Formats: sequence, structure tokens, C-alpha cells
Amino acid sequence: MMKKFLSFLLIAMLVLTLAGCGQKAPAPAANAPKEEPKAQTIRIAHTLAPESHYHKGLEKFASILEQKSGGKLKAQIFHSAQLGSERDAIEGVSMGTLEATLVSTAPLANFSKKFMVFDLPFIIQDRAVAFAAMDGEMGKGMLASLEAKGIKGLGFWENGFRMLTNSKKAINTPADIAGLKIRLMENPVHVETFKVLGAQPVPMPFGELFTSLQQKTVDGQENPLVIIYTSKFYEVQKHLALTGHFYAPAAFLVSKSFYDKLSPELQKALSEAEQEARKWEREYCINLEKDLVAKLKEKGMEVTTPDKKALQEATKSVYEKFKAEIGEDVINALLKK
Repeated sequence: MMKKFLSFLLIAMLVLTLAGCGQKAPAPAANAPKEEPKAQTIRIAHTLAPESHYHKGLEKFASILEQKSGGKLKAQIFHSAQLGSERDAIEGVSMGTLEATLVSTAPLANFSKKFMVFDLPFIIQDRAVAFAAMDGEMGKGMLASLEAKGIKGLGFWENGFRMLTNSKKAINTPADIAGLKIRLMENPVHVETFKVLGAQPVPMPFGELFTSLQQKTVDGQENPLVIIYTSKFYEVQKHLALTGHFYAPAAFLVSKSFYDKLSPELQKALSEAEQEARKWEREYCINLEKDLVAKLKEKGMEVTTPDKKALQEATKSVYEKFKAEIGEDVINALLKK
């Protein structure tokens, strides 16, 4: 009798279990809050200090972007070459392993020959001419030339006119540059320019520069005043020459694979945020530059103003060497007054 009771009990428990398994999960309440999609993060790399114009401009961009995208896009900024050199950042954007970067245009010559035009010595003397060309058809064409490499160029930011510093002697004439070991970016036009001036070009990533100046591996370097100041090169360089030999814009680049996955609404928010931040960053640089020579003198640098006409004459052969590669139409767009 006991065995029959136990068998009946087991069968009953099994039936109840199976019935329970067949029940549907309760439907969510009609008024339950919907889960908001997570914001997408745009990692932006640059090689300068957090006090730099790049970083200030990117902070402005991040703020505008979050507001315009309704919080759907957020920017995370990596400064001081935390994610590698400018070349590393450009390659990361190209391959889609990094969402965005702000870089000087010189390394972009390795990805599109059109960018070499900015590096021709003394081609830019007037910022207004440069801004008009970069924001117009010439600039759009240059940025479009990067798309085959997986890069979406959004716009050109400000860097300033590049000046020459060194730890050995004052620079007043082209002859004074001869023999100096000058750190340059990895750019063929820059290298050729300093070769014709008799210097010893030493291409190296920006992240290695301060230590190389400190250890006297190189005698000098060339950069816009804002970078010379915010990177504290005055601690390891005595002489500043206001040569203005190259004009140095910066390019805001986004991974094309990342950009193409965004909705049209978010693409619009990204483009508008870049345009507004670009305008703000340009004005910030121009205003900052006005006081930088005095500040660098206060830091102990000795400042000279070399003969620009003599420097132009000494470097005019560089135009002939690169004219075919760059394109005369691009050169003329910047030379136009």
C-alpha cells in the first residue's frame, strides 16, 4: 500500500513540474520604463599636453557633441601621445581601431600627396587666405582624398605658423641654420626644406622630442608658438627664431567605418559639433598667440626675427621639386591673394 502511495505521489509531482515548465513568463507591465540605448563613445587621440590648444578645442567639441546628439555621442580625449604617435593615430583611424584623432597635417602627406602643399615653405602668409581655402573646395578635395584610406576628414583646425628653436645659437640668416640637427616631423617637404638650408634633419615622433632636446640628441626643433610654450620647450631651448617658415593647420579625422555606421542624425550632430569647435579653437589660438612671444621671453628665451625674404629665396627650389606631386592647382589655391 505504501509503495502505491509513493508512486502516486511521484507521478503527481512530475505532472505539476511539467505544468509549471509550460507556463509563459509574465509579460512586462505596460507602464514599465524602456531601457535607454547606451551612448556611443568616440575616442579621440592627440599628442599634445592637456594645456594645449588641441585639448582645449577638443574639450569644447566634446561638450557641443553631447548636447547636439542628445547624449547619444560622447567624446573621450587621450592627450600626450597616450595612444601613440600621430602616425599611429592616423593608422588607427584608417583601420577602424580608433574613432578619431586631431593631428598636424604633415604626417598626412604619407596618406595623400595633396597635404604636402601646407608644408611648402612660406606658401601661407595670411591666415584669412588659408582659412578660405581650407574651408572651401580645395580643403574639401584634400579631405576627400583620404576616404580611400578609410578616413573621413571633417575639417582643418588651427596650429599656427611654425617657428625655429635651438640650444646653440641665435638665428638671423639662412646661413645660421647650417649644421644644426633639427628634429622634424616625418614629412618629405620638411626634410627637403631644412636640407637646402644646410641643416641635418632628424625625423622623430613628437612624444620623443622633449627628451631628445634635453639630452642634446638634437639641437633644435620647429613648432608653432603655442606648442613651444605649452610643451615647455623653453626649459631645454635657449634661442627662438620667428621664422614662420611653415603654416601648420591640424586635421580632425574620423574613422570612416565608424562614421558610416552612425545614423544621419548623429552624423549631422558630429559634423556640426566639429564646425563649431573648429571656429572656437581657431579664435582661441589667435588670441593666445598674441602674448606668447612675451611669455617665452619671460621664460628666458632669446628671440630673433630673421630675414624672411632671404629664407624664401634660399628655399624656392623646394617648390620645383614637389610641384608635380602636389599639383599646381592646389599650390595656386593657397598662393592666391
